[in-house]
Amino acid sequence: MSLYDDAVLVLKGYEGQEELRQAYLDHLTAHPDGLWKACHAGHVTASALVIDPERGRVLLTLHKKLRMWLQMGGHCEPGDATLAEAALREATEESGIPGLTLLPGGPVRLDRHPIPAPCHWHFDVQYAALAPPGAAHAISDESLDLRWFAYAEVPEVADDSVVQLLAGARARL
Repeated sequence: MSLYDDAVLVLKGYEGQEELRQAYLDHLTAHPDGLWKACHAGHVTASALVIDPERGRVLLTLHKKLRMWLQMGGHCEPGDATLAEAALREATEESGIPGLTLLPGGPVRLDRHPIPAPCHWHFDVQYAALAPPGAAHAISDESLDLRWFAYAEVPEVADDSVVQLLAGARARL
């Protein structure tokens, strides 16, 4: 199965956000290259919010380009077999934490947001990743900073999409 086929199956099986979910599927139908950064109409990305449920906190990255506190994530790569694998790879690379595991149940939510030209949209498929006990993070080249935030601190530092992602992940815990 190709990454494209996996993305379509994941999106067809995703429950909730029906209108947005259909926009993702329509995008992929209109753009067979819609998973790749080269698709200027927009492309699917995969991200994961790293959670430490034992301590009631999340790890956010201060994104180098956007200068915003966000979950880990980014573009799909040719070696990614699934969207879940892409999200886990991105979370591991950007957090420096080995042994992350995705929260069961597939994506937590979808978030489509505009990006600067030449592309127009990121169709982000958002997962949650559980940090192993005692996880130590390391800043990657893509981050200005990495920091643990208590659940209650997230609305003070992050935008609404991260707040909603956290709420969805906590509901699954």
